[in-house]
This record gives sequence, C-alpha cells and structure tokens, in this order.
Amino acid sequence: MRRSLLLIVVAALILSACDSQEDKKGRFLLKGNEKLKENDTKSAIDFYSEALKIDPQFVDALYNRGLVFERLNRLDEAISDFGAVLSIESAHREALFQRGLALMDNGEYYKALADAEKSVALYPDNWQSHFLHGLVLEKLKNWEAALEAFDQGLQLETQNSDLLVNKAILLFYKKSYAEAEALLEKAEKVNPTESNIFNLRSMIAFEQKETEKALDWVEKAIALNPRDPYPYNNRGLYKLFLNDLEAGLEDINFSLKQDPKNLYALRNKGIYYTKKGQKELALRYLEDVHAKDPEMELVQEYLSLAQTL
Repeated sequence: MRRSLLLIVVAALILSACDSQEDKKGRFLLKGNEKLKENDTKSAIDFYSEALKIDPQFVDALYNRGLVFERLNRLDEAISDFGAVLSIESAHREALFQRGLALMDNGEYYKALADAEKSVALYPDNWQSHFLHGLVLEKLKNWEAALEAFDQGLQLETQNSDLLVNKAILLFYKKSYAEAEALLEKAEKVNPTESNIFNLRSMIAFEQKETEKALDWVEKAIALNPRDPYPYNNRGLYKLFLNDLEAGLEDINFSLKQDPKNLYALRNKGIYYTKKGQKELALRYLEDVHAKDPEMELVQEYLSLAQTL
C-alpha cells in the first residue's frame, strides 16, 4: 500500500512539473504578445525565446517570433522561424504565407514562388494564396500571370483592398493609369485608411508630371502609415524634382535604412548625386542599378546625364 502511494505521489509530482512547464511557456508566449502590442519588439522576442528554451517546438512562439523578425526586416531569422514551424506542421497556412513574403522581401524569388505555388495547391480557396502568388510573379516581372493571380483572389473576395491595390500597381506598370485609378477608387471605398492607395496615386501623378500633386498624395500615405519606408523614398524623389535636394536625400536615406536592397531608393541616390554634379557617386549608384534592372524608369536617362558631368 505504501509503495502504491509512493508511486502515486511521484507520478503526481511528474505531472505537476509537466503542467508547470506548459504553464510557464504559455505565460512567456502571452507576455511576448503583450509586448508586441506595446510595440516593444525586443522584449517580445526575448519572451518568445524564453518560451522556446522550454519547448523548442512550440509552434505559436516560433511563428510569433518570426512575425517580429519580419517586421524588423531581420528576414533570415524570420525565414528560419517560419521554416521551423513548417518542419513541425508542414501545412501550416500562415507560416507558409509569411515565409513566402519574407523570402520575396529577401530577394529569394524562386524560393518564394515555390511557397506561393504550394500555398495555392493546399489552399486554393484562400485569397492570401493567390495574393502571395501575384506578389512573387510581379517581382519576377511576369505581369500577366500576376494579374491573373490577383484576379483569382478577387473572385474569392471582390472587396479586398490588398488585392485591388496590387492589381492597380500592375496596371500602373503597364501605364494603364485610368484603369489603375478606377481600382484605387474602389479600394478607397473599402478601406479609406490603406496608405498604399495614396502612395500609388502619388506615383501616377508623378508620371503625369504633376509633382506637387504627387507630393500631396504621398504625404497622406506617410501620415496613414509612418512606418512604411517606401513612401519616404517616393517623397524623396519628388523633392529632388522640386529642387529640395537635401530634404529629398534625407527621405531616401531613411527609406534605405529600412530596406538597403531597394533598387528604387538606390536609383534615387544616383539621381541626387547627378543633380549635385558629383559624377563618381552618381555613376556608382546608377551603374549598379542599371546592371540589376536596366529597364527601370529614369535609370538610363540619369546614367546618361551622369556620364556627361
């Protein structure tokens, strides 16, 4: 009887220890979530990491930490965490989507395409699968296939502002400005606080030589989402064309600090140095961008100007 009682006590202690570890990792997860809501990303990462010390296969902590790394543009770490989730749950829809985005932002387009295609195969009825597919195809400059992907997403969610705006971006690339504007009007009715609507309107205005109007639109985009680096780069470009060169460079550098691989921002630095008459620096930036994307707007024009300095 005493032996049986001892076994019961030992078993209870083991179960209690297990419960304690489960509770502890759960508390770390919740604390991480709270810190993330407060925008304290460092503490959020620390708490998620503490949870993972207890259970390295804790999917929720891996996924959430990956999201924070992605927000901070620490893309290799984000990709690693999302990959760890997928090694545990190979069909984890959100991790597959987020890894595809992170791979795309990291310039690993064909790996991102593989995730997008897998997502479409596993979740054809989810708009995010087609959204990711369209984004990656856009990066690969397969615009017609990207348009088709966004249209497939819109068949599932006709009023989705992300899909509407990104389809409008493709129409902008094709110089179908009126069609792009019509989609932006529709997107604004759905989500009037979507900053990308106003950023794209600024780009259309700039292409139509309405630089002051472009500046007004991009200011609205920045006011709506001050953390997005890309409108700052556009504002920098517009300021260059309005001869506010130093303010323009400040915006471009701010954007590059967030995304050092942004070819449009590197192009804009080349434009800045061309306007300043600094031939060596202008050529360094413009030749680099031209080698990677010779068809980018303004690159050949300002490269030719820089060569004559």
